[in-house]
Amino acid sequence: MKQVVQNYKSGELTLLDVPAPACRPGGVLVRTAFSLISTGTELMKVSEASMSLLGKARARPDQVAKVLQSVANNGVAATYRKVTNRLDSYTPLGYSLCGVVEEVGAGIDDVAVGDLVACAGNEHALHAELNWVPKNLYCLVPAGVAREHAAFGTVGAIAMQGVRRGEPQLGDVALVIGLGLIGQLVVQLLVASGVRVIGVDPDADRCALAERLGAFACDAPGSDVVENAVTAATGGHGVDQTYLAAGGGGNEPVELAARLSRDRGRVVDIGKCGLNLPWNAYYEKELDVRFSRSYGPGRYDPSYELDGTDYPIGYVRWTERRNIGCFLHLLATGKIDVAPLVTHIRDFAEAEDTYRALGDGDLPALAVLFRYPETEREPTAPTAGSGAAQGITARSAEPHCPIGVGFIGAGNYASSMLLPHLTEREDVTLRRVVTTSALSAANAKRKFGFAEDGTDVDALLADDAIDAVFVVTRHSSHAALTAKALRAGKAVFVEKPLALSESELDQVLDAVAESGNDRLQVGFNRRFAPLLRKAKGRFGRRLGPATVRYLINAGSVEPGSWYARTDLEGSRFAGEGGHFIDTVSWLLDADPVSVYACAGPHGQDPQLTLRYPDGSTAVISYTTSGSAGFPKETLDLTADGKVLTFDDFVRASVYSRYRSRSPRMPGGRDKGQAGELAAFLDAVATGGPMPVPLTSLTATALATLAVETSLRTGAAVTVQP
Repeated sequence: MKQVVQNYKSGELTLLDVPAPACRPGGVLVRTAFSLISTGTELMKVSEASMSLLGKARARPDQVAKVLQSVANNGVAATYRKVTNRLDSYTPLGYSLCGVVEEVGAGIDDVAVGDLVACAGNEHALHAELNWVPKNLYCLVPAGVAREHAAFGTVGAIAMQGVRRGEPQLGDVALVIGLGLIGQLVVQLLVASGVRVIGVDPDADRCALAERLGAFACDAPGSDVVENAVTAATGGHGVDQTYLAAGGGGNEPVELAARLSRDRGRVVDIGKCGLNLPWNAYYEKELDVRFSRSYGPGRYDPSYELDGTDYPIGYVRWTERRNIGCFLHLLATGKIDVAPLVTHIRDFAEAEDTYRALGDGDLPALAVLFRYPETEREPTAPTAGSGAAQGITARSAEPHCPIGVGFIGAGNYASSMLLPHLTEREDVTLRRVVTTSALSAANAKRKFGFAEDGTDVDALLADDAIDAVFVVTRHSSHAALTAKALRAGKAVFVEKPLALSESELDQVLDAVAESGNDRLQVGFNRRFAPLLRKAKGRFGRRLGPATVRYLINAGSVEPGSWYARTDLEGSRFAGEGGHFIDTVSWLLDADPVSVYACAGPHGQDPQLTLRYPDGSTAVISYTTSGSAGFPKETLDLTADGKVLTFDDFVRASVYSRYRSRSPRMPGGRDKGQAGELAAFLDAVATGGPMPVPLTSLTATALATLAVETSLRTGAAVTVQP
């Protein structure tokens, strides 16, 4: 299928062929009829992409700060790969469309195939021929609403949420600054609410349009018309609300809002304009400044948008889905008219030329719609992760030369830490990449040279040319995908964790037992780090029991990160802790026999004590409240009159009769990804044993899971693989 994408590094905007998305549970597959270009938000993104690197940095200082922190934690080389990967990727455009339901996923009962729906979301309502849309981001279109008008549903919800934040009442007087697409919709919504509206915009045509749509006076900023209209309508007191729907970095809108607002009036920011508030003016009137967050409550909440968990109407009257539905109702009843806002309708095939004309100013526009070709409904590919893979049988063919590799998942870690190493190897052929997002798969195919891309896991597992499968998805899917790939006869490299529960671990072990395929490696890369391996070699053979202290200064996770979704993806330690347990077990050449853990409130900052068969002990402290300026990982191993110290993949020392200290590693931190891949591929190619025995992988998984049990019971937990 076709999709509009842009490369943020080069600024290239193109209509790209990408795999069709699969219809997943909890949502519907929608064939787009019309999609709306947001001439404000989208053109701002397009403009940023065309900037130099310095210009991008100035436009996004928040991202620059994250890059600098990544350099401090991970080194220049790893950060460069990570940033380059993100910049040199196609990103989608679009977030408001109308289309026809083509397939209904499991758990959906409020729409049927053939229904017309309006869809929202900058990950789900894209300028693309097909989109998978979760339940809370689509609404049925009422009878009588034209398809092209229903495509305004999302931007209508943005305007409606802004109006709701202003809390208008019958008879109020409101000022709308900025009469672009959102501003025009705000004008109509206020008029429909019984509010008298005054508009401000430097474009005379937009002022005239707003007056036709119900505003009683509109003119350019600073004009006497606006000042006189406010005085006449309010008796000189000032407007009740001001809605900032303007863009740009200038401070004129907030200054005008202060001057024309009444005492204790409300100022609502809907657009993205400069907000250097003049303190005296806002203080003296005690103005109430409010922000309107996109479509309404539910926005940016993954449990609402992705999982379909609605907010009870008694507690949250207007969610983003209810706002879209309300706007569609206003269209159906004629209270809102978007037809005068449509300046151009272009065929989707003309997308590149349309954006180019908009960016160059050759296409002055308020609202531009893409019209998609009507096609016969075609059977869609099997859903990714569906039961169709049960028919895949294990094969015992010899590995190919070069080794055929398939990837399930191609997120930032896979793209920056794994795939760059594989593309350098002549003994590897990247056969197929599968992701839930069609564009992610297309990006990976373009950058790393996969022969095929798609969204169908079963097709990848059925490919006889693939010898090894990499599972690099979110934590909650690891065990099921690993078990399925093992049953398909593939060698499997799965990123940590292997499992989030003992039942998930049983799935994997059952697959090994039933298929006879134990070709499994978990992405425990630290044991392959050159600096750590060299330090272990210098320490030499250990005779007596050892004591290990391992501090992980993990830092905090951004609130919106999927990593923070502990209800679905497990705790942070469940997801990451196996790394550190495996590292200690490798250093001690043994697997733990018991685990005792304690933690702070709500299970934060767990500290665990591992006991090993020879009496060795290890204390692992996993903290999230430390300073970002302190090294992430520091380790001490003491035994036989010797001490090994390890400082965050930068330096390592061994203290004995003579001190041995490593120099700084050339090229920055090497956490062992290249080494672990080499060991795994060598085992696949030769048929030799996997780099880490299955018994050790199982022990590490059980020890990681035992931490939760120990925290809950307050007792030590025996580890019995």
